[in-house]
Amino acid sequence: MLGIRRISTNRWWDKKKNWIFFAIFLFLVLVRVSKGSFYKDFYYFISKPFWPGQFQKEIVIENIDKEYLIKLKLLKKDNMRLRRILSLRESSKDDYISAAVISRKTGSWWRQIILNKGSKDGVEIGNIIIGPGGLLGRVNNTSFFTSSVTLITSPASKLGVWVDRIQVNGLLVGLGDNHPSLILYSKDADIKVGDFVSSSPASTLLPPNIPIGIVQSIDETLKSKKTAKISLLANPQVIDWVQILKLSI
Repeated sequence: MLGIRRISTNRWWDKKKNWIFFAIFLFLVLVRVSKGSFYKDFYYFISKPFWPGQFQKEIVIENIDKEYLIKLKLLKKDNMRLRRILSLRESSKDDYISAAVISRKTGSWWRQIILNKGSKDGVEIGNIIIGPGGLLGRVNNTSFFTSSVTLITSPASKLGVWVDRIQVNGLLVGLGDNHPSLILYSKDADIKVGDFVSSSPASTLLPPNIPIGIVQSIDETLKSKKTAKISLLANPQVIDWVQILKLSI
């Protein structure tokens, strides 16, 4: 009788074990077929109770004040004729989607954040992400519920920018740390510490006049160009809420 019970128990355990293996196999197949979108949407639901709150009072207020001052200065000098030639248009409230940061990878090479808004909300690859203070990055991938953002601090990020005081275009390159590098292909460029940097009126990826940062230090050792470290106005490591700009250029 005891032997019969053992055989019955073993059969029950074998069946349960098979179901566990089948469930794991099915989960891996779904992740493979969806190219990670299934995993991101699953993460969306399990992380929902831990999403950030609405208030980061001191940081948000300080960065928004800086953003308004820089925008005011840039808008006064904006070249309307150039913007018409490039077919750039003003953004309205309908162009923005508010989103929460539900995951972030800000270490070394992988510099990205994941937002709780995806294709169901109208988010598309290439949309621009703005935080309190200025530019954060661009959407590189979307699932139904989420979107992934490549930060401007990522080595994969290269953007045309504008130094307003000297009216010069440059290239902003992410280095994998908190201070992207500004490259000016002119040894004579009179760039100084404290100069404001914004998106370029000639950029094909961004609208003009989005605040980005301030020149922190300058390297003049290279013969053919100048480089500078940029202190960003929007810090992706502390920002929990962002705006997705749906504007198409």
